[in-house]
Amino acid sequence: MRDIHISIAAEELFRIGSFPVTNSLLVTYLTILLFILIIFLVKKNVIPKGIQNVVEYLLEYFYNLICEVFGSEEKGRKFFPLVMTIFLFVLFINWFGLLPGVGTIGIYRETPVHAEEMEHPEGVAPSHPELKIHKEFIPLFRGASADLNTTLALALISVIFTQIYSIQALGFKGFLKRFIKLKNPIMFFVGILELIAEFAKIISFSFRLFGNIFAGEVLLTVMLVLLPILIPAPFLALEIFVGVIQAIIFSFLTLFFIKIATTEEEH
Repeated sequence: MRDIHISIAAEELFRIGSFPVTNSLLVTYLTILLFILIIFLVKKNVIPKGIQNVVEYLLEYFYNLICEVFGSEEKGRKFFPLVMTIFLFVLFINWFGLLPGVGTIGIYRETPVHAEEMEHPEGVAPSHPELKIHKEFIPLFRGASADLNTTLALALISVIFTQIYSIQALGFKGFLKRFIKLKNPIMFFVGILELIAEFAKIISFSFRLFGNIFAGEVLLTVMLVLLPILIPAPFLALEIFVGVIQAIIFSFLTLFFIKIATTEEEH
C-alpha cells in the first residue's frame, strides 16, 4: 500500500530572496492567473456566448441578490465587487484542491537526520547512530484553502473591509457607538460583547473554511489509497458540493456582517 502524505502546514517549495513560496501559495497565484484569463475571455466578445453567458448569468444573479439584501441598488453596486470576488476566489481555490495531481505530484527532498530520530520497529535499536538521509515527499500543489494562512488572510480582508464600510456609513463617532454604549450597564456589557465578536469573526471565518476543506482533502486521500477505483467518486462529488457551500457561507456572511455594520441602530 502506498504511503499517505498528510501535512497540516503548507510545505515550502523554494525561496525568492528571504520570502518562502509554499505549495499553497503557488496554487493561489495560479488561481489569480485563472481569474485574469477568464476576464480576457469574457471581454473578448461583445455578443455573449459560451463561458461569457455563464459568467454574466452568475454575476447578474448575485448582483440582484445583493441589491435585494441591502434594499438599494446603490449599496448593492458598492458592495458587490468585494462579496463576488470573495465568493469566486474561495470557490476556485476549494475546487483547485480536488484536481488530479494536487497533493500527489511532487518531489522528494533529502534532509539529514540523526538515526535515533528516525522511526524504527518496536524493540529494534538503530544500528548506525550517525547521520542518515531522510527522503520527504513535498507536493507541488496544495489546495490554498487547506492552508490556514490563506483562510486567515481572507478572514482579515472580510473583517477589515467591514469596519471600513461601517466607518464610511456611520462616521467614526457612529462606528465607536457600536461598541461603546453608556446608556446603562447592560448596554455597556453588550457593546463589549460586540467588540469581542468582531475578533471572534476572524477565528470563525478562518477555521471554518480551513477545517472543512482540509478534512475533505484528507478523507479523499485516505479513500484513494484504500479503495482507489470508483469508491472515491461519491466523496469527490461531495467535496465539489462542499466547496460551493463553503464559498457561499464565507461570502454571504461577509455580506450580512457588512449590512449589520453599516446600518444605524434603532433607538
